[in-house]
Amino acid sequence: MLTVAVLGYLLFTVGIGFYASSRVHGAKDFMVAGRSLPLYMNFTCVFATWFGAETVLSVSATFAKGGLVEIPGDPFGAAMCLVLVAVFFARAFYRMDLLTIGDFYHKKYGKIVEVFTSIAITLSYLGWTAAQLTALGLVLFVLGQQAGLTWLLLDHCIIVGAVVVMIYTVFGGMWSVALTDMIQTVVIIVGLIIVAYILSDIAGGADKVIESAYDSGRLRLFPKEGIGSWLTFIAGFLTVALGSIPQQDVFQRVTSAKNEKTAVRGTLLGGSFYFLFAFVPMFIAYSAVVITPETLGIFEHGDERHIQRVLPELILNQTPFWAQAIFFGALLSAILSTASGTLLAPASLFTENVLRPFLPDLQEKNMLVTLRSVLILFGIAATWHAAVSNDTMYQMVQGAYSVTLVGALVPLAAGIYWSRSTTQGALASIVMGMGGWGYCLYFHSDVEWLPAQLVGLVASVAGMLMGSLMPQYIPNLVTELPLDALNTTNLVDSSGLCSPENALDLGSLGQSGPSKDNPYGSPPRID
Repeated sequence: MLTVAVLGYLLFTVGIGFYASSRVHGAKDFMVAGRSLPLYMNFTCVFATWFGAETVLSVSATFAKGGLVEIPGDPFGAAMCLVLVAVFFARAFYRMDLLTIGDFYHKKYGKIVEVFTSIAITLSYLGWTAAQLTALGLVLFVLGQQAGLTWLLLDHCIIVGAVVVMIYTVFGGMWSVALTDMIQTVVIIVGLIIVAYILSDIAGGADKVIESAYDSGRLRLFPKEGIGSWLTFIAGFLTVALGSIPQQDVFQRVTSAKNEKTAVRGTLLGGSFYFLFAFVPMFIAYSAVVITPETLGIFEHGDERHIQRVLPELILNQTPFWAQAIFFGALLSAILSTASGTLLAPASLFTENVLRPFLPDLQEKNMLVTLRSVLILFGIAATWHAAVSNDTMYQMVQGAYSVTLVGALVPLAAGIYWSRSTTQGALASIVMGMGGWGYCLYFHSDVEWLPAQLVGLVASVAGMLMGSLMPQYIPNLVTELPLDALNTTNLVDSSGLCSPENALDLGSLGQSGPSKDNPYGSPPRID
């Protein structure tokens, strides 16, 4: 019966994708929903995309195993990322009126940097998307085993789940993501709160669960060991807090908002609520340890993916059918909302910034077909990665964000806030960052005090400084307006609106000033 309910929910989600396809008339609708999402939809897009499988299953299980000290990246780093984006990047992103984050690198540094960074960001999504597909496969696997389908393997279930996600995303694009996220956010919040209440009652009360977690050291946040443990902890935090900033899904949610104010507020609200609500699945997972101490035995499984069975198996063994339906509905909502976003983002980026520069005659109609084709190909690659990897979802996500931390963050931040950044500096930053990270990862991975992503980040900063300040042997390819002129601190007054004095300046940059219909003025067009 439960399996039938889950399959029905999946079919309902696919139906939403078909409905959303009626709103897609071109590439812009597919990628950023026509820049028309109101605050409530923008908020749910941010929250639901980030509150994914790794939060519900992997982060919670990792907490139950080792405590807060084992999860600096999520929720702490993830929430910090969204706050940083809202405060320092959202206004700049929205005013540029670009389709992808790769367009920024093109405007600031030229085609070469655009292609390199876009490829790096696209590859980073393999891990995150694979994490969601692993989770979806895990849910189907657990339900299949309960239904007596002992022949069903985890890899088979991953493939089935991937097909479902690809079908509804490929038709509706960002509209599909936005509509499903709105529904799934409600299901996630209501469902997990109800399940947390039920399990806390079985465990003897919420106070008993929290007291047990405290006594066992699970609530200790910072490491007690030497410098190596501290560097690993800091690296884990920064990987998500900073490495998530130059990501297409973050950019898409900012630029899908109906105006600049909504973009800022939606990102800030989504990040803040994400941080608070991420502790709910941790509470549920540790309740499993309190209720059934033998649960800790799962953590010794040779395939680390199986530690993520803690929650699903607890729910199946300890709760009535209606509670199981609520939990798996919430879990599927979390997985599907994130999986669709992580498929759409790299497909949009790769098509617009890697393929399109070499296919200048690509028309709008063909662009949409190309987008959907790339999405399917990327989905196949992510499915393969999920099937062959033994990493947990949390580990997959950490690896994914390391790529953008060392290869895309510094050129982005310097391009907005440092007027002396150049094409040569950006290329040096990418090469040195990726090179330093790769060298440490493959030749010194066993050295605890030398986290590869920290080495890569430092090398990336050094590359930008040296490459930009040295004589320019590589010509600066930018002929447009330097984007540091868009520094938002000079463009808004205390209310967050464009001041009248700066409205004239905006007009001189090819923009219109504030009006009744658009109080922020039109975004700068710097083509």
